[in-house]
Amino acid sequence: MPWLEEMPPRKIVAELDRYIVGQEAAKKAVAIAVRNRWRRAQAPEEIRDEIMPNNIIMIGPTGVGKTEIARRLARLAGAPFLKVEASKFTEVGYVGRDVESMVRELVDVSINMVRSEREDDVYSTAEQRAEERLLDLLLPPLPAPPSAAASIPVAGSGDQGASAARPLFVVSSKGDVESKLPEAETEANERRRRTREKLRQQLKDGQLEERDVEIEVQQQNFPMLEMMQPPQGMEGPDINFGEMIQELIPKKKKRRTVHLHEARRILIDEELKKLVDMDDVVNEALDRVENHGVIFIDEIDKITGQRGQSTGPDVSREGVQRDLLPIVEGSTVQTRYGYVRTDHILFIAAGAFHIAKPSDLIPELQGRFPIRVELSSLTEADFVRIMTEPENALTKQYAALCASDGATLEFTADGVKEIARIAAKVNERMENIGARRLHTVLTTLLEDVLFELPDYPSKHIVFDGPAVRERLLRIVEDEDLRKYIL
Repeated sequence: MPWLEEMPPRKIVAELDRYIVGQEAAKKAVAIAVRNRWRRAQAPEEIRDEIMPNNIIMIGPTGVGKTEIARRLARLAGAPFLKVEASKFTEVGYVGRDVESMVRELVDVSINMVRSEREDDVYSTAEQRAEERLLDLLLPPLPAPPSAAASIPVAGSGDQGASAARPLFVVSSKGDVESKLPEAETEANERRRRTREKLRQQLKDGQLEERDVEIEVQQQNFPMLEMMQPPQGMEGPDINFGEMIQELIPKKKKRRTVHLHEARRILIDEELKKLVDMDDVVNEALDRVENHGVIFIDEIDKITGQRGQSTGPDVSREGVQRDLLPIVEGSTVQTRYGYVRTDHILFIAAGAFHIAKPSDLIPELQGRFPIRVELSSLTEADFVRIMTEPENALTKQYAALCASDGATLEFTADGVKEIARIAAKVNERMENIGARRLHTVLTTLLEDVLFELPDYPSKHIVFDGPAVRERLLRIVEDEDLRKYIL
């Protein structure tokens, strides 16, 4: 499959349609922004650096597909993609993660991605090398023959011993001299070659998987050095002293006895490390981050505060927005792999904005997200489509779970409509949590079935309209029960 950027916008939207119902405006805006990355790469070099990404902010109630768009983009993208929660960050000077850590995480994502691609390219070579090393473990090589110096006869020794130690040479008609192995040694080598080929065939047939072999592995990191790492969220761009000390300490190896399938995995990993040039991986990864990276900032409304408030828990919210400004605008961030410019990283933000409004963001940050897209609330008809159209529809997920116990689960058209009606009704009466309400309704509906399986009396379970109404009527009508169960 091509990179997401290489696909035309219409095709990107078609890919998102496979999993997300509706929200055409949001899909269209995201598809154009992503495609523009590829268009910029094709532009003339003198103007390429001047073309800035159009950052997007998606606004809509919870459960309408904002985060799902990000999840699906991440799976489709060949470019580095990172999703972060804005509420996890704190202003510089407070305990917690600073906003620059998102760029460092994106670099880590990119390095893992490029390394995986490089490893896929050389995997077959690594497998062959690991197989040869496994055969050496199963059939150790013969000791090296005595050196030529050792074969020179010692003065005073008998002629018979001297002739036995003397090597044989064959002179061809052209005058070329070749050494010739004794017949006994030639036969031994031939037998050894046949045995090795038999073991190779047994390896390929999987007949030796549970056999124990002894291999030499590199000792893992020392526990004391692990304690020198900064705590989660406090990692900075400074030099990592733990890694430096590990480089200085000589690598120790230890012998382990493991099953052959485990030995194969360890040896393939070792060979991949030898075959992949990490300097090349880092250079390629940093280039991808700077020119193709995408950061999705979710829950951005959680860092907005009422204007003029500077007390209580809101004190650091505006500070986080101020820290975001230079990153989104374009700055240089120091990572442990080198400096990264954020000028051409695409930022997509999303938030429900239930309490706050987009205008509550500081004006400078609003200006950094010029494209605003509003996602609409889901209706009863949308719920029906959500349960039937996507490839990962909830009804298909529950059918797959029941199939594991040998039962067939089926929802009729009127059954699906009834579930959608109940979910929409509960959303109206209580908090509107969008499509997430379908999870609660379906879980309540199928609770008894999933509990009784595999001993459920019927192996073909059908839910039509009356069956759904009968199971959920008492909960939907009872105000107190609905609060806790739906």
